[in-house]
Amino acid sequence: MKVITDDPLFQAELNNSGVKLVVVDYFATWCGPCQRIAPAFEQLSAKYPRAVFLKVDVDQCQETAQREGVTSMPTFIFYRNKIKIDQMRGADAAVLEEKIKKWVAGGDDEEEEEGVAVKGHMDLCSFINKAESECLNEADDHCLEHALTSKGGFLESDCDEQLIINLSFNQPLKLHSLKMYGPEDCAPKGVKIFINQPHTLDFDQADSMAPVQALNLEAEDVKEGSLIPLKYVKFQNVQSVTLFIRDNQCGGERTQINYLSFIGSPLNATNMSDFKRVAGKKGESH
Repeated sequence: MKVITDDPLFQAELNNSGVKLVVVDYFATWCGPCQRIAPAFEQLSAKYPRAVFLKVDVDQCQETAQREGVTSMPTFIFYRNKIKIDQMRGADAAVLEEKIKKWVAGGDDEEEEEGVAVKGHMDLCSFINKAESECLNEADDHCLEHALTSKGGFLESDCDEQLIINLSFNQPLKLHSLKMYGPEDCAPKGVKIFINQPHTLDFDQADSMAPVQALNLEAEDVKEGSLIPLKYVKFQNVQSVTLFIRDNQCGGERTQINYLSFIGSPLNATNMSDFKRVAGKKGESH
């Protein structure tokens, strides 16, 4: 845990944290609730070593506090990849820890550091509302939730090769690219992407409707570490996304997805000066 006493130091720490979760306690030395929660914050910093914990003195870092919209103390703001992803006000240590657990569990720092990073964006797995997401034609033993984590397991189709995946997000997002890893023989090939549908499409609807983007993926696109570029200008305010998996790489009746997520940023936090376009790859249709 580090105490920040000047504005440039805060920016340096945020820049150096990369994709790690950063938890910032905006406090004042004269604030009673700040003093009461300070020991708990220090204990949490030791308990969750995968996250970076910073304390920002608002009287000495007035520019930072103003820029981040801090109007009461204590305020805790959560960042990943320099992007604000959550915040809370007040000195409730239990609520603070729940938020820390949520965001630490939602991000895979090692995967991000080893994978294909896109400057100014992040893996959006933490923003998926799993309770409101669903998959049609998933196998009982290999359901959608297994593909929304890199910790093992996979999603597999049941009756035939087709899948309809509807992902709901907990806030509006901008989508830059797609991660969809699978085995060389049965990973997805033809994919139609829809956004902000009022309800989950059925297979006839998905087959007949014009998508926001259609993909014809090759084996290299679905290898671990690959990114599938999206038409960024068409994915600027996304609250849900629907994927219609039409077929797979070998033309068989079993489709498998080992990991599924999107790269992008929260709608209200995108810094266009940090935006870096990924060059077009095979599989993107125009």
